[in-house]
Amino acid sequence: MKVEPAVQTRLLDLQAVDSRLDQIAHQRRTLPALAVIADLDAKLSALGDRIVAAETEVTDLQRAQSKAETDVEQVRARSDRDQELLNSGRITAPKELENLQHEVASLARRQSELEDVELEVMEHLEGAREYLGGLTADRDELVGQRDVAVAERDAAFEKFDGESHNLTADRADIAPAITPELAQLYEKLRAENNGVGAAALRQRRCEGCRMELTPIDIGRIREADEDEVLRCEECRRILIRTAESGL
Repeated sequence: MKVEPAVQTRLLDLQAVDSRLDQIAHQRRTLPALAVIADLDAKLSALGDRIVAAETEVTDLQRAQSKAETDVEQVRARSDRDQELLNSGRITAPKELENLQHEVASLARRQSELEDVELEVMEHLEGAREYLGGLTADRDELVGQRDVAVAERDAAFEKFDGESHNLTADRADIAPAITPELAQLYEKLRAENNGVGAAALRQRRCEGCRMELTPIDIGRIREADEDEVLRCEECRRILIRTAESGL
């Protein structure tokens, strides 16, 4: 393949732009903030499940406390009525009086039992609320950490996008100068060689594979026409001669 030396040199400019675009894409994919956000999202998701369970427990205990309070109030009201009747003196029949006294005593025991239940529920509710408060505090802390990581990610993405925009514009200026046949070969080699399809020859070394050329290869390059497109014998990338080639 024959291509003017100036066009081959422009291929190095194109490679530099493409390499930087590839670096930016890699940095964007592997930005540490992304891993931090993913980790925090997983923690927040798991914590969210625990919060829902804790909120459900608090709701159930509040309902149980309300029932316990109602039960105590009903027994207390009935006990107060019986005690008022007992104190009124309106019951004179011994049997009825004995039954009423027995009922008052029974209600007092029942009220005591229900108050114990109410107290136990209140203690459980207090503990559940404290536990839920701890979970929500943890969630708020994680959300704060996530907000910081998101801000870091967004700032980095904005920087990447700005540089990528400028590089894309530069590529659009350079690409038309490359002949179609050379561009096709370049893109093919880029796909096969981790994004590097063309490399400079500097100080008798291929900048693509970093291998120093043999004296035979150097002799072959010296004898080649200036417009001949060369390939590295080691990595098969397009090899561009420069003023620093050491020929």
